[in-house]
Amino acid sequence: MQLPPRQIAFMVTAWDYQAMERWDAIVRLLVGEKIFPRSVHKQKGKKSASLEIMQPPNDMLLPWPQHQNSNGLRRQKRDWVIPPINVPENSRGPFPQQLVRIRSDKDNDIPIRYSITGVGADQPPMEVFNIDSMSGRMYVTRPMDREERASYHLRAHAVDMNGNKVENPIDLYIYVIDMNDNRPEFINQVYNGSVDEGSKPGTYVMTVTANDADDSTTANGMVRYRIVTQTPQSPSQNMFTINSETGDIVTVAAGLDREKVQQYTVIVQATDMEGNLNYGLSNTATAIITVTDVNDNPPEFTTSTYAGEVPENRVEVVVANLTVMDRDQPHSPNWNAVYRIISGDPSGHFSIRTDPVTNEGMVTVVKAVDYEMNRAFMLTVMVSNQAPLASGIQMSFQSTAGVTISVMDINEAPYFPSNHKLIRLEEGVPMGTVLTTFSAVDPDRFMQQAVRYSKLSDPANWLNINATNGQITTAAVLDRESVYIKNNVYEATFLAADNGIPPASGTGTLQIYLIDINDNAPELLPKEAQVCEKPNLNVINITAADADIDPNIGPYVFELPFMPSAVRKNWTITRLNGDYAQLSLRIMYLEAGMYDVPIIVTDSGNPPLSNMSIIKVKVCPCDENGDCTTIGAVAAAGLGTGAIVAILICIVILLTMVLLFVVWMKRREKERHTKQLLIDPEDDVRDNILKYDEEGGGEEDQDYDLSQLQQPETMDHVLNKAPGVRRVDERPVGAEPQYPIRPVVPHPGDIGDFINEGLRAADNDPTAPPYDSLLVFDYEGSGSTAGSVSSLNSSSSGDQDYDYLNDWGPRFKKLADMYGGGDED
Repeated sequence: MQLPPRQIAFMVTAWDYQAMERWDAIVRLLVGEKIFPRSVHKQKGKKSASLEIMQPPNDMLLPWPQHQNSNGLRRQKRDWVIPPINVPENSRGPFPQQLVRIRSDKDNDIPIRYSITGVGADQPPMEVFNIDSMSGRMYVTRPMDREERASYHLRAHAVDMNGNKVENPIDLYIYVIDMNDNRPEFINQVYNGSVDEGSKPGTYVMTVTANDADDSTTANGMVRYRIVTQTPQSPSQNMFTINSETGDIVTVAAGLDREKVQQYTVIVQATDMEGNLNYGLSNTATAIITVTDVNDNPPEFTTSTYAGEVPENRVEVVVANLTVMDRDQPHSPNWNAVYRIISGDPSGHFSIRTDPVTNEGMVTVVKAVDYEMNRAFMLTVMVSNQAPLASGIQMSFQSTAGVTISVMDINEAPYFPSNHKLIRLEEGVPMGTVLTTFSAVDPDRFMQQAVRYSKLSDPANWLNINATNGQITTAAVLDRESVYIKNNVYEATFLAADNGIPPASGTGTLQIYLIDINDNAPELLPKEAQVCEKPNLNVINITAADADIDPNIGPYVFELPFMPSAVRKNWTITRLNGDYAQLSLRIMYLEAGMYDVPIIVTDSGNPPLSNMSIIKVKVCPCDENGDCTTIGAVAAAGLGTGAIVAILICIVILLTMVLLFVVWMKRREKERHTKQLLIDPEDDVRDNILKYDEEGGGEEDQDYDLSQLQQPETMDHVLNKAPGVRRVDERPVGAEPQYPIRPVVPHPGDIGDFINEGLRAADNDPTAPPYDSLLVFDYEGSGSTAGSVSSLNSSSSGDQDYDYLNDWGPRFKKLADMYGGGDED
């Protein structure tokens, strides 16, 4: 283009149609002697920027405007865009290594200080880059790792010595150049895949993936795949191939057969540098390819014929086991056998079930077979799999076999063709009447056997059966009204047994429907009733009961007999309907009492039957409501006036006797209290409280001194004790108190006071042992001055009279009569 002599300005516009953004840049070209275009700065939005670039010497950057005049003109101020700085990673130094030098054109006039900020300078990671503040040289201080950080964005600053900004900050972009320092890494060390046997070449198997941390836009990160080895190498050493770029493994050859090779192990190698084995880095992984089974092998019988036998009349019996061979994967739908009978069993006597463990076919009887009908069966059986055969695979002729089943004859039980057999006849047939022939059939036609009959159940023992031909005869008169009849039917069970080995038997039931005949006369109901002695007060409703059934029952005819004549004189019957009638008094008054009234009842059978029944009627006086009074009820019981009076007299005599007995008992009780007893009530020891409050020797010995019976001894440990009541383990010391003469008449309260006093003494004694002990209330000492009681002599003279002892006194009068006596006694 031809430039104008001074300058030219134009605008460059960029559009982003997806983000709907626009960038405009104004470019001014000044015509000068040494001006070279350096770079273009793009501004976002509609801002404009001017650019003027001087060719820097060597590595020196002049990012700020150069104030030079050309042709007397002053250049306008503009901003520089510094091109990116590329730094190779893993550099060996030496460090610090200079990257670039930054200089402002004002450093000729004033001293300038330079600095950088951003990640890698004053932000972590710190001090990766630094700058010489005076010269503006920027350095890298250590090796770079692109995989750790691929680029850095720094800002360069220029200030004077006072810190005042001289130039606007500029952006510095530093890119780390990638080096091939990372091997490809597989996502998994072992990959598992599968492919159907018999697959065609090109069938997809699996995908393996390896990642390279290097730059994927360069050869350093471009990975290529290849198969190193295949194990086993059957039927070919190259059964699979891999897409070098995607890592997809596909089949490349035919012949995959699971029955021969079930699994392949393939070693896959990934290499960067686009697969250059000389310069690239490599890594390996293992791919395990499983050959999955398809139903490409039909099941085959191990033999063409099978045989078995089965007893007749048996079910759920396995008669033969069919064995097959299938080379497909065991216990899979391609291996599981399904058996089917295609001919020889039109009635469906057999089915074939598959053993889930052995895969054998079990021929089972599901419907009983009869030797007399079929002695043998010839079955044709086909076997297949649960899963259909693979495409192109045909059934083998060995998938069909024949099964011969022989039926064994066994002794079958005779059976009654008509079971239950029902016959109808009238009741009352005479004994010995032939009713029917109840015969059984022996199904064993090819055995010469005899059948014999017997009774198994005959509740009323009415029937007999001929043992050889099964003829049924009556052994008694059949009665429809018997308790053994249910709904007019009598049921008996008979047994038919053959003479086979072992013998077999069958049962048959004979049902006899008995037709009713008029063999039961009607019975009058009720048997007892009561009626008032005067008519027109109440009546008796009567009916009849007949054991027969219609038409041998009602309507009934009720009538009074002609004899005795008093019956028709006193009573009358009024017909209500065919089943009911009323019995009432004919006369105006009938003496109270019990009356037997005969009534003749006749049914409607052919011929009709009559019965004279007696109804006991109680005639009694009634009140206004028509109910018998109490006296009337007694009178009606059959007792006359004299009998009633006699009963009342007996009741009065009985009450008088009871009253006299009570009076006698009270008088006897009174005499017992007033009569002198053998023992005074106060001296009676039976269930009485005894008072032991007299300790003297009698009236003549009321004054005594107990001190004569004491033997005082020195006991220091009780000297300080006050006299009085002591414990059993102590004795009194010192003078004992004199006991007063007790009165003749005892005071009822002194014993209780005495005991309470001793109790208080024991409770308040601090030296008392911690247990219950016997207390002594009168201590007589440890010895006696008299030695023994036998040594005591009476103070009276020897001629004392003891005759007064013969007088026992009134209290002991009876004892004196029994045991007292003179000298002769």
